[in-house]
Amino acid sequence: MSAISERRERERAHRHQLIISAARELAEAEGWEAVTTRRLAERVEYSQPVLYSHFDGKDAIVSAVALDGFSQLAAYLSHARQAAPEPEHALRAVSRAYLEFATDRPALYQAMFILPTDLKFASAETPVPLRASFDEFVNCFRPDSERRELFAEVIWAALHGIAVLSQSGRIPADGQEERVDFLITQIASAR
Repeated sequence: MSAISERRERERAHRHQLIISAARELAEAEGWEAVTTRRLAERVEYSQPVLYSHFDGKDAIVSAVALDGFSQLAAYLSHARQAAPEPEHALRAVSRAYLEFATDRPALYQAMFILPTDLKFASAETPVPLRASFDEFVNCFRPDSERRELFAEVIWAALHGIAVLSQSGRIPADGQEERVDFLITQIASAR
């Protein structure tokens, strides 16, 4: 590859990331309804055709934001798990970190789990960052446990429910610690 081709590729990658960042910032400030290709083109100072050379439309942009979010989530959960001294503490730490992530980044969380994307969960096509996020839950359980993926799925699903119900105001946020304690206790007794 020539130096010119390498520079063009770096510039394209930079534009791609700039569009993703602008979409996330706009969604965090005004909600996902405000994220349009026209507004993004204005914000990144590129034409709409340039935007479409990177993404097929808003759904593709949301998918890219979500994938970026899963990379961040995996790192966040990994840090929480590795900071915990014992397996039960690790599960509690990862669970709390998950809920903190969802609370602190509502627009990103919405892109990752609520809005339509082309990301495949639990399949051979699952992107590495998504699998890495899930594996942080799996790694909280004993390696010799045949049901560790099942436990991880149940924990993740329950935490997702808690996050969504809390964000929508359907359950009070102040009971979150008690919910996590109950969930961990129930899963720990089933292992």
